[in-house]
Amino acid sequence: MSKPFSMSALTVRAVRATPVEVPMTYVLGTSAGAVRKAPLLLVDLETEEGVTGRTYLFCYLPASAPGIVSILREIETQTKGDPVAPLDLAAKLARRFTLIGVQGIVRMAMAGFDTAAWDALALAAGVPLATFLGARPRPIPAYNSCGLGLMADKGALADEAGKLLEGGFRAVKLRLGYPTLREDIAAVRAVRERIGGDARLMVDYNQALGLNEALERGRALDGEGIAWLEEPIRHDDYAGAATLARELKVPVQIGENFSEASGMATALAAGAADYVMPDLERIGGVTGWQRAAALAAVNRIEMSSHLFPEVSAHLLAATPTCHYLEYVDWANALVEEPLAIVDGNAVVPERPGNGLTWNKDAVARFRMQ
Repeated sequence: MSKPFSMSALTVRAVRATPVEVPMTYVLGTSAGAVRKAPLLLVDLETEEGVTGRTYLFCYLPASAPGIVSILREIETQTKGDPVAPLDLAAKLARRFTLIGVQGIVRMAMAGFDTAAWDALALAAGVPLATFLGARPRPIPAYNSCGLGLMADKGALADEAGKLLEGGFRAVKLRLGYPTLREDIAAVRAVRERIGGDARLMVDYNQALGLNEALERGRALDGEGIAWLEEPIRHDDYAGAATLARELKVPVQIGENFSEASGMATALAAGAADYVMPDLERIGGVTGWQRAAALAAVNRIEMSSHLFPEVSAHLLAATPTCHYLEYVDWANALVEEPLAIVDGNAVVPERPGNGLTWNKDAVARFRMQ
């Protein structure tokens, strides 16, 4: 890997946050509930030098947006006039939020600020974020995660699987957690029949099961040609996850709920997974991702992404154990140039920064009132 570009001289001027709510292409039914709209928070880091770094956060609930915006205002107050040096800024903000704790919406806000800061630096250097991090833009294997929620009609589920393979995908993710194992198996087989044996199929339980039931359903899925079994039990039950990883043939995937790289280190020490998939806004932005990628490399464990495909594609290009990018199209309506998928791979753009530029008309149309 080549040496990263040197930091450009930028100074924090302001942080702007714009809450939007975008209708999803497909209703996403999970064991935790049905999601029809994506509440996102667009983050713009303005610098005194005229460069603006960008990213977005997924708020999960619209009610979360005002709280994250409030924390970002405090971040602006604390960093205004500081050099855009992400590691130093992260350390300063961690000290500021020590008493409340760098968790929840505080962690999300800090991650958004950090990611926008890295974008600003790459923009100022005139290179893609992947290049700025010492890698090169390259195709990243991707799976379509836009749909395949819990559905009673297995014919409709199969039809949706076929649609998700359109546009160049060779892998999809299916949500499980039906009331019975029989229904889970029926869903898997309906999708497999439609997508064929060459396409990869990941499944995600969204923490729906207890350990014993996860063992039972996981063993039943061992013979179904599943690429991985994602979050079958409570996300922080690392001992239980380690049992599943030992006992099941299907690989166990966790990580979207890792709280900074320290959380991932605890999980790896417990042997809790065969694969890991950190989430950009929970792992600590680009800075946290780099720490997680180093941990994955040391532990020789393949690392995928969770959400935020536009930025995650750059980060995976710079990840030694790069595995899969999770693709969702939630931000497509808001950006000038959506992430492209070709022959089953996300195409990391060659333009400077992380590639995010807002479509102002779309942002005004979807802005939360």
